[in-house]
Amino acid sequence: MIGRRVTHRMADGIRVPGTWRPVFIRNGDYHLTDLFIYADGLIDCWELVTLEQFEEKLRCGWVATELPDGARASGHELAAWKFSEPHTWLTPELLLAEVRDTVDQLNGRPDSTDRCLDAVDAFLADRTEEKRAVARAAYLAIPETQRHYALGDMDRKDWPLQVLVAGPGGRTESRPYGGDDPVTQEEYDEAVDYFEDRAQWIAERSSRVPADGPVTPFAPAIQLYESYPLKTSDDPDTRALRNNYPAPLDIDGVTYPSVAHAYWALSTDDPEVRAVIAEADTAAAARNMAVGAPRREGWEQARTAVMTRLLRAKFAQHPALARVLLDTDDATIVYDDGDSRFWGDNAGRGRNWTGRLLELVRSELHAERAGIGPTATA
Repeated sequence: MIGRRVTHRMADGIRVPGTWRPVFIRNGDYHLTDLFIYADGLIDCWELVTLEQFEEKLRCGWVATELPDGARASGHELAAWKFSEPHTWLTPELLLAEVRDTVDQLNGRPDSTDRCLDAVDAFLADRTEEKRAVARAAYLAIPETQRHYALGDMDRKDWPLQVLVAGPGGRTESRPYGGDDPVTQEEYDEAVDYFEDRAQWIAERSSRVPADGPVTPFAPAIQLYESYPLKTSDDPDTRALRNNYPAPLDIDGVTYPSVAHAYWALSTDDPEVRAVIAEADTAAAARNMAVGAPRREGWEQARTAVMTRLLRAKFAQHPALARVLLDTDDATIVYDDGDSRFWGDNAGRGRNWTGRLLELVRSELHAERAGIGPTATA
């Protein structure tokens, strides 16, 4: 199962997704290490191998599923120990089956659990013994270590599934409280009811609209590329959302030519430098003037709050620009800033704080329009 363990490797410039899990490698002693599994079917266990080569390493015990009592082991120079009465759950067959399932999952293909549940659906639609046998074979094809998770039900685990594929009078693989009694008609009827309820729940879940709206934006992302020079326009496009766009704003009685001018002026505690920055011909010149000036104490911790205030002022004082921002709907705003990986996305290498704050201010403008902002009255 992939879970949260997500990684990748690059192959011929292509990003190949992958995941990893712990295993023991026997190379003289036993070594606890990571087994990396990739979507193209290659496995990294101290070297990249194919699934067939990995199977050979399993069969010969180089990738170890049996841990002998008294054998020495180590883990990444963190610790060394000897096994004492070790117990393992995996066999070479089980581990190989789990790895094959993982490759299917990485590729978005049905794995053994999906194939089993499809066979169960086919049986429920046409309840013949032939189709029950197919469903039972598909259940047994799920790695034993993964069967408990097949239904995603941590209370009943896979018990309803076992009962359904066994049928009345049949034998299950295990019982929750032990014993090997055959399946009763009552147990079977309960299992059928369980799957019918489960099918209804899945259908309702797939059609349910999240109460708080979609998780991902429905509008395509907007990238605000760096562009020079920027000039005021009667019909501005998204370039007007950039901080160096000429949009004079009043902050504490001082007029600045742009957000960038105001930001760099407020970054210094030297009043004379601040006044010179406010008169700079371009935003780039304002930045260059600020570079050598002393920073305000605590500026690094306060700068996002300052930028938020400046963006709010820009769009409050320029309704036409506010409409440009509102017209971006719920799109992700990707802001490029060649001078700062803090403020810019910069091909995924930056933090994109300007883009994130533009989205925040946009949400505030939407709230104000809808009358549901913090100042709205009930």
